[in-house]
Amino acid sequence: MSNIDRQREHQANERTFLAWLRTSIALIGFGFAIARFGLFLRQLETTVTSQNLPTSSFLNSQNTGLGLVIVGIIVILLSVWRYNQVFWQIEQGNYKPSRLMVWFTAGVVVLLGIFSIPFLLWREYSTPNTPSSPSSRTERHPEKLLSLPPTLKRQTKL
Repeated sequence: MSNIDRQREHQANERTFLAWLRTSIALIGFGFAIARFGLFLRQLETTVTSQNLPTSSFLNSQNTGLGLVIVGIIVILLSVWRYNQVFWQIEQGNYKPSRLMVWFTAGVVVLLGIFSIPFLLWREYSTPNTPSSPSSRTERHPEKLLSLPPTLKRQTKL
């Protein structure tokens, strides 16, 4: 194999590694976003209903996000391992393609995607029966909805 061909093969190997690295960064980013957005929605619902909501089962947005982050880290480790394996196969002149990592990563991402579908469809509707619900507070004190300056509040009471 000529020096130019060997160089091209190594560059292709590096591009493939960088593609796997981008994929893992995307998985980690999506995992972080899913976990934090689920926490935000939970806090928002707690604030709006003024009730502590019961914790969900094992399958929740924090665990799904954590799963995506862990899968992203595993993909980084596998891509480094695969890069090294291909590097030495190119050097020795006996390259053998392998689809195992592609199938493994695709399978795990599909499973995590399937586990995230219930979060898109599930919505817990709560009907607060306590007098401290937001609707009863705004009926008694409608000025709490607006953050008006004191001068404007006095003018609206006239």
